[in-house]
Amino acid sequence: MKFQTLFLLGATATGKTKLAIEWASRYPIEIISVDSTMVYRGLNIGTGKPKEKILSKIPHHLINLCDPTKIYSVALFIKDAFNAIKIIRNRGRIPLLVGGSMMYFKYLLKGLSDLPIANYSIRKKILEEGEKNGWKIMHKKLKRIDPESYSRINFNDKKRIQRALEVYSITGCSISQIWKNKKGICYPYSYKILGIPVEDRVLLHKSISIRFHNMLKAGFLEEAENLYRRYDLHESLPSMQSVGYKQAWQVFSGKLPLKYLSEKSIIATRQLAKRQLSWLRKWKNIYWIKKRNDINLYI
Repeated sequence: MKFQTLFLLGATATGKTKLAIEWASRYPIEIISVDSTMVYRGLNIGTGKPKEKILSKIPHHLINLCDPTKIYSVALFIKDAFNAIKIIRNRGRIPLLVGGSMMYFKYLLKGLSDLPIANYSIRKKILEEGEKNGWKIMHKKLKRIDPESYSRINFNDKKRIQRALEVYSITGCSISQIWKNKKGICYPYSYKILGIPVEDRVLLHKSISIRFHNMLKAGFLEEAENLYRRYDLHESLPSMQSVGYKQAWQVFSGKLPLKYLSEKSIIATRQLAKRQLSWLRKWKNIYWIKKRNDINLYI
């Protein structure tokens, strides 16, 4: 193969995992998951995680890394991804990085500035303040300390608002200033980016709907309820904010009637797919897959 590593990007419900497993069963490939929710143990059905039978046959990396009580960051992903790439290449095999967490792909390639690790107590305080006062108020608060981030971050993007405020609380320096003093490690391997195109949004939405209903049949609600019953989990954790689990938590806590679970989860998944497709449109040097049956056509 011409490239030391391969990337496979695509929106949710486009068949990335299935295609990667097919390729890995035919070529000297090992899969590295680029998914911000598959890292959590116990989040199986709702993340579309491959079943144990498949995982035992097809090597996967960066799946089931940590408990859902933990906060898994981009910085941790980069460290773990580089370690997995090294291990796979030392075995004489090709790392295939597969997933829909576009931010992970971006910073793996471009490097990440020296941001502080998450501080749970500060994060919880900011989240509680945001839920109490509203994220528009928190957005205005960000304007006072970091006008550059304020202009770049949408007032509805509470996750990025929270992180910018958290970084400032920890360091006393704006996240924008830290980005400018970038010290990230550039990606040292040759690579090719393969993308799964979406030519028909209606078909994608249908696929999203079918997939969620299949998850329900497979026991997703029971899985989510077991997580909800755990004393050490709460809804502000990133693991419990992931699509599907967030809506299920709202059902169990009485905030959302059960009859609306499917509708709200499917809508949230469509919105996720829309964001992923927006990211993909901005990527340069991406090779769109038209025939999935032969990876040799693209490498």
